Amino acid sequence: MNQITDAIKHIIIINVIVFIAPQLLQSDFTNILALHFPKNEHFGFWQYVTHMFMHGGFTHLLFNMYGLWAFGTPLEQLWGKNKFIFFYFSAGIGAGLIYTLVNYYQFNAIYGLFINAGLTNDEVISILKEGSTNDYRVTNAITQPHFEKIFSLYNAPAVGASGAVYGVLVAFGMYFKDAKLALLFFPVPIAAKYFIPILIGFDLFFGVTKYSLGNIAHFAHIGGALIGFLLAFYWKKNHFKTYQ
Repeated sequence: MNQITDAIKHIIIINVIVFIAPQLLQSDFTNILALHFPKNEHFGFWQYVTHMFMHGGFTHLLFNMYGLWAFGTPLEQLWGKNKFIFFYFSAGIGAGLIYTLVNYYQFNAIYGLFINAGLTNDEVISILKEGSTNDYRVTNAITQPHFEKIFSLYNAPAVGASGAVYGVLVAFGMYFKDAKLALLFFPVPIAAKYFIPILIGFDLFFGVTKYSLGNIAHFAHIGGALIGFLLAFYWKKNHFKTYQ
């Protein structure tokens, strides 16, 4: 069992505080801290950082913090506190940016159908806020699945440290490629160099197909993994020195 390192300890403490505080204060900080779609009125640039400290439930928090501790501890011991913090936030912010870009692409594809049907931008936003419309131009322009998709893109905020943790997971796999890992539903240990690409492959599959597993931000996972890979690859190749 790895002894918890300084940066990881403080990141976990902040996550727990942010999870508990709204319940103690009987307040909902989702509109302020969660990552919203850029066209949504609640969007703020600070949310690319703050969404990393919010979670949708105790299980979500537990798995992310466990992953951070299990895979991040060896990296912080290897790199030092400052370098690990830089890496963690880079992966998390990068995950949010890539997630937004993918959502923007999907949003615009459907949004164009609204505009081609003769609706103005203000009319489209009003429809997405209300969640339903009897306007014949809409019903003739898009299908119900399309409407549900664009409604979700506009209204559903993203929360969680998963993108940053995926970056940590990828870096762990690059530095400790022969370490044996296992999933709860597949308890046979597999070397990290095989396990992690398989895990990311599942996210890619579910992200680009209709078989998405519920409200999981698959492209945030992929984005965090990509940024984590690029940083870890560069540092490992150039023998980036550890500093405190």
